[in-house]
Amino acid sequence: MQNQPVLKIEFVAIMALLMSLVALSIDGILPALTVIGNDLGVTDTKDHQLLITMIFLGLGFGQLIFGPLSDSYGRKPVIYMGFLVFAVASIICVNTNSYEVLISARILQGIGLASPRTLSIAMIRDSYEGDYMAKVMSFIVMIFILIPIVAPTLGQFLMLAYNWQAIFNVQLGLGILVIVWFWKRQPETLALSNRIPFRTATLISGFKEFFKQKQAVAFTLISGFITGSFMVYLSTTQYIFEVQYDLGEDFPLIFASLAVGVGFATYLNGVFVFRIGMKRIALVSLAAYSLSSLLYVVLFFNQLNPPLWVLLIFFALQFTSVGFLFGNLRALAMQPIGHIAGVGVAINGFISTVMGVLIAQVIGAYVNTTVWPLFLGFTGCGFASMVIFLLNKPMERTI
Repeated sequence: MQNQPVLKIEFVAIMALLMSLVALSIDGILPALTVIGNDLGVTDTKDHQLLITMIFLGLGFGQLIFGPLSDSYGRKPVIYMGFLVFAVASIICVNTNSYEVLISARILQGIGLASPRTLSIAMIRDSYEGDYMAKVMSFIVMIFILIPIVAPTLGQFLMLAYNWQAIFNVQLGLGILVIVWFWKRQPETLALSNRIPFRTATLISGFKEFFKQKQAVAFTLISGFITGSFMVYLSTTQYIFEVQYDLGEDFPLIFASLAVGVGFATYLNGVFVFRIGMKRIALVSLAAYSLSSLLYVVLFFNQLNPPLWVLLIFFALQFTSVGFLFGNLRALAMQPIGHIAGVGVAINGFISTVMGVLIAQVIGAYVNTTVWPLFLGFTGCGFASMVIFLLNKPMERTI
């Protein structure tokens, strides 16, 4: 642990790009969901959501595999292992003519991507803690959010210029470039003296230690609710804008404009987290998230969709709040479990991701003719998070 933390720009960039491989694999195919479904004979448009939610399911389970392994063998070798799984899954995606096989490959992609996504957070926790970790996470998420801004446009271009398979090919190629940079420039962050022998008893001990930490459990559950509400947006956004609003060609631009708000919020969080503290920012953001979604539910109860500009304002309010939440919630959950960072981040990621998949599946099933059920789900997730937050007393600020 650094006595006087130094923000290393290259470290931030590499960690952000490792995390962004997930966003690239999700957001890049959003414009192609209908084309893929039609090409592979999918008759129910609701099944298109599976291409999004199933990669998250893989992410959830993959974290339980790679997190504990990294505590024993180091972060870097396990990241290479996970990327190899992702590469094999991507090749299957390109070459299959079966939607069922494609869904299975998406799960496998998620399992593989769980390694760089999860262990990048563990590497951050190896190097920083407390409010400074929240600051670093905010700048990383700020870079990470650039991917959702450009990925749908890139995916649409590749689909129109070539085919939907080209999206998976380019994702794999970009991933290889990131891994090579990581291999050449990023040192291992887990010292040999801090590694834990890979034994069943050690894993069980790690799980017990995690669930003894009230703060870790509380903020993991809150992360699950916020992840779930964001995941249902990701899985239904193409249907909302292309079907409900008939804006197929404009979808990448709309998606990118909303992502900008998240990026700006994460930047502001990195600037102000030392002055205000991550728990105070998280609480205010949760309140804003919950109340803005409740306002939509009340205003548009039993009505058709509002004009597009009204919907975009409410989405912007939601995801600006999310921009303040993501880095802080993860940092608050990890704060008391730095001594088991690999296992800790695995459990944190598994619980929050699986919660997110379940929430997305339930809420997404009701997004048929209007967006109202989506905001009702946001409201439920927001207020459940508020209750958990207020019942828990986070640790005091540390630098």
